[in-house]
Amino acid sequence: MKRVFYGFLACIPSLLWAQTNDEKGQFSGNLLLNYQKYLRDDNIGASTKVYQENSASVDAWLFMNYRIKGYSFTVRYDALNNSPLLNPQGSYTNHGIGFWQAAKQIDKLTITAGSFYDQLGSGILFRAYEQRQIGIDYALQGVKLEYAFNEKWKLKGFGGNQKGYLDNRFGFSKQVIAGANLEGNLNLGADGKYGTLQVGSSALNRTLDRGTIDGLVAEINTYDISKRFIPKYNVYGFNGYFTYNLRNLTWNAEVNYKTPEAIRDMSNKLFSSGGKVYYTSLSWGKSGMKWGKHKASIGLNLQARHVDKFPLRITPNEQLLNGIMSYLPSMTRQNTYRLLARYNAPAQELGENGMQGELDIKPRKGTQITLNGSYVKSLKNNGKNNQEIVLFREYYGEIIQALSKNAKLKLGMQSVRYNQARYEQENGYDDVFTLTPFGELTLKLPKHRSLRLESQYLHTEKDQGSFANLVAEFYLNPIWYVGAGDMVNIDPHRYDNMVIADKVLHYPMIYMGYTKGNSVYTFGYLKQQQGVNCSGGICRLEPAFSGVRFTVSSNF
Repeated sequence: MKRVFYGFLACIPSLLWAQTNDEKGQFSGNLLLNYQKYLRDDNIGASTKVYQENSASVDAWLFMNYRIKGYSFTVRYDALNNSPLLNPQGSYTNHGIGFWQAAKQIDKLTITAGSFYDQLGSGILFRAYEQRQIGIDYALQGVKLEYAFNEKWKLKGFGGNQKGYLDNRFGFSKQVIAGANLEGNLNLGADGKYGTLQVGSSALNRTLDRGTIDGLVAEINTYDISKRFIPKYNVYGFNGYFTYNLRNLTWNAEVNYKTPEAIRDMSNKLFSSGGKVYYTSLSWGKSGMKWGKHKASIGLNLQARHVDKFPLRITPNEQLLNGIMSYLPSMTRQNTYRLLARYNAPAQELGENGMQGELDIKPRKGTQITLNGSYVKSLKNNGKNNQEIVLFREYYGEIIQALSKNAKLKLGMQSVRYNQARYEQENGYDDVFTLTPFGELTLKLPKHRSLRLESQYLHTEKDQGSFANLVAEFYLNPIWYVGAGDMVNIDPHRYDNMVIADKVLHYPMIYMGYTKGNSVYTFGYLKQQQGVNCSGGICRLEPAFSGVRFTVSSNF
């Protein structure tokens, strides 16, 4: 049956081509391929299953899109070979159609069948999305309808099943997910004199299957009578949100609530509870201000979020990144430098209060100053001894100064407090306090060449100890670049349960890149320490890596 369906799907573009009297459609697509060769290194702990049993892995995704006369067809072929993406401690091999979609716009109605990505509001209540870099694919497989009443108001509804189990990437869950969203824009005053207001509201329903309910009942019946409860087949979620814009000011807020259901505490025990998330942000900016003899600009962004018992997954049995329905990114700065990004703060679904603020100032041409601070703490009911505890704190500052037309210097400092025991589920670990100065120098050279030098030094007496990182990157022309660097564990610190050697460790990397048209090729050798890897605000703990990587990214 699947072969018949896929064959029919592949023939649709040809059928439509024949029906349009030679009217041409539009074909496009993209390819992403990652190849990894594993070179075992017991010193840094690079000794997981892929090092013991496999020699290499290949992950590839090929998207193909075809559009004609209001029809749209998309197919994605996925190939995962000895892949550690789904489970960093193991390997997975399978291939097939990972995504397919057929859509048609009929006047004000758009019909989508098959796989699709979407969200309700900001995604806190529901978001179907993918992050290939860390193996996430939460596409919904079903039907979606979108109706535009006019240019300002639209309604959408969908129903289906989430795809992508860790042990069967091409299957889909038995649980049914349905949602609806109404969203519109309003002008406040004549022609928006008092600003514009975007408002919206959503509803969500997830229904558990009978087998899951039976398993929950059996587990709950092993608990003390005082802790037993009746699990529900259905959980319902609701949200309301708005975004207000007035000249240089933007303010948005969102309230999310879900009805009681069976969820798991930090000791993996089931209990029944509803949940809620409150979120708000405020942005303001102004340019053309006078700063002495210069024209300056300033920008401010503030965010705050309260999370209370809001794990929302396809079943209460799903763990880590499996089966997630909601989108709760880290309430912290997304750093890109290797050492500044070493400690991240994944959102705590059971409860946290977080806030972040960033101030950008350009006092004159060629100078930019950025200050950022974030703070995350637990709730009283899931802290130590029923007290709030600090989970994460970051202070960050940088200044970018143009030294000349061909030279630019960046200098900065980061300070972090990281609750390693909570974020990495490692009992006995102390909070990590770091101080990390960093710098970057960029030089433009003749004949379209450039040189970038980057350095960081992370000082801490906890976790694995202090690190220094140096990187040099040389662009020979707009097509070729090469780079090399070394991150050194210069002042090592070890806990008893760490599997890495108690000595100075090097994590070198050598890489090169080539760009031709719409294709980018990269090749490199590197070693990477165990840590939390983040992509798109979603984080997971990954093992150490040692080996060779080759990637291809191409659009056509």
